[in-house]
Amino acid sequence: MASIRQIAQNMKLQSPAMASASLDQRNDALRRIKQALLDNKDQIFAANAQDLAAADQKGVAPAVKKRLRFDEHKLADVCAGIDSLLGLPDPVGRVLLHRELDEGLELSRVTCPIGVIGVIFEARPDALVQISTLCIKSGNVAILKGGSETTNSNRALFALIHDAAVAAGLPECCLELAESHAEIDELLDCYGLVDLLIPRGSNAFVRHIMDNTKIPVMGHSDGICHIYVDKAADVQKAVPICVDAKCQYTAACNAVETLLVHKDIAGDFLPAMAEAYTQNGVTIRGDERCQAVIDCEPATDEDWDTEYLALTISIKVVDSLDEAIDHINRHGSHHTDAIMSEDDAAAQKFMSLVDSAGVYQNASTRFADGFRYGFGAEVGISTGKLHARGPVGLDGLVTYKYQLRGHGQIVGDYAEGRSQFHFKDLA
Repeated sequence: MASIRQIAQNMKLQSPAMASASLDQRNDALRRIKQALLDNKDQIFAANAQDLAAADQKGVAPAVKKRLRFDEHKLADVCAGIDSLLGLPDPVGRVLLHRELDEGLELSRVTCPIGVIGVIFEARPDALVQISTLCIKSGNVAILKGGSETTNSNRALFALIHDAAVAAGLPECCLELAESHAEIDELLDCYGLVDLLIPRGSNAFVRHIMDNTKIPVMGHSDGICHIYVDKAADVQKAVPICVDAKCQYTAACNAVETLLVHKDIAGDFLPAMAEAYTQNGVTIRGDERCQAVIDCEPATDEDWDTEYLALTISIKVVDSLDEAIDHINRHGSHHTDAIMSEDDAAAQKFMSLVDSAGVYQNASTRFADGFRYGFGAEVGISTGKLHARGPVGLDGLVTYKYQLRGHGQIVGDYAEGRSQFHFKDLA
């Protein structure tokens, strides 16, 4: 069996063939993948049932079990994601700049695939489908490593996806599946062969990846998301938003973990919020001013830096918008943060000064998602600022190259004044 390094070497050599595959060919692969998933869903569900049974025996946490389940609902979601990808324009070959440097000397900046991408993701079989189809649509080859808790599900899904892609005429090595934990360290050592790593997992795991490779890494660690309830908030509007942001899917990285409440509205908002959270089984941990208004557990300093991924939320009462912004920038993970306010000036200040990949007004943080943004799906959410930020869809999986077309021009003529540049942007 080939090592990860040998696989990466082969993929590096073959990646230009993948990059040059036509849009029709790549879309045909996506259509075949969707049909293969639908035709073989019983096989996939049986494999997933094995993983769920093993998780029960190991006492896997409920949040993890929720992620690793792949059922009719998850199948419908990934198929909808594929349909969305099919409807998106080709991210490859878009001309971002077209400039005449001199007569007969034209420069273009054109999008192209990144090349070989290594994606290490948590125990979510649906993530394997999303990542594979995004890489195919964007013309990249990918080495995929999922969580060990979903070994059987990943194996079943990968076989169907790979066979469908090859049947559409894509290279045999367009996708590879790594299964052992030892292969992660081998992948991290593939500098020069793998162009980008995208880790999806815990803060400690992502930090381990970043600290142990020379390969560029794109991703996020924690999802410590906030909602600030401004003094100009509409309480009837804010309460259901805060419920959705916490309860709609607690295991997601875009679920809210801390509420910041302006002191002037705390008396009206906190009782209504406490009642709604109690009805949804949410445990509240509040600071002293919050405890003075509602009955809740005391919050500690650690709570402001905690990603619960559970039905627990911390609440802090603040004196001002500025204090809320400062708290978020200090304690947040730069993922997604929202303001509840009918004051557009306050909301604009919040959106300008909060240093996060997503900043919202009067909307749930759960909207931070590639599918909900119309990207088809996402390979992850990036909280960095270089190359891609927020949900990473097709645009985050391409880079660009410069193409220069001339008619015998040489630099010497320009250096010695015989020719001159007259930069002119072309349509």
